Amino acid sequence: DVQLQASGGGLVQPGGSLRLSCAASGFRFSSYAMSWLRQAPGKGLETVADIMNDGRTAYVDSVKGRFTISRDNAKNTVDLQMNSLKSEDTAVYYCNVRVGWTNYWGQGTQVTVSS
Repeated sequence: DVQLQASGGGLVQPGGSLRLSCAASGFRFSSYAMSWLRQAPGKGLETVADIMNDGRTAYVDSVKGRFTISRDNAKNTVDLQMNSLKSEDTAVYYCNVRVGWTNYWGQGTQVTVSS
């Protein structure tokens, strides 16, 4: 079974940093693109960052230059380094993979940016 386990969320002050990590299992991790998405209170789901199986990355404009997605194919993990955090980054963050016709999600980790 595909499993995604996200961790690393928490409360941070504006301008601070957090690193999210997602441990994956149940599929050939190195062959698949991985994504981080978020859902802010009262808003829809937004794709924050993608990393392809070849290492290419893509980011939503609002996080470019602040967030970095990376993967470790030996450990089957995908991380999201978040710097210069803003209040508008407050959301539940999910890691995601599409295997075949199915989207799989981790359980979500809360990130709250507040003074």
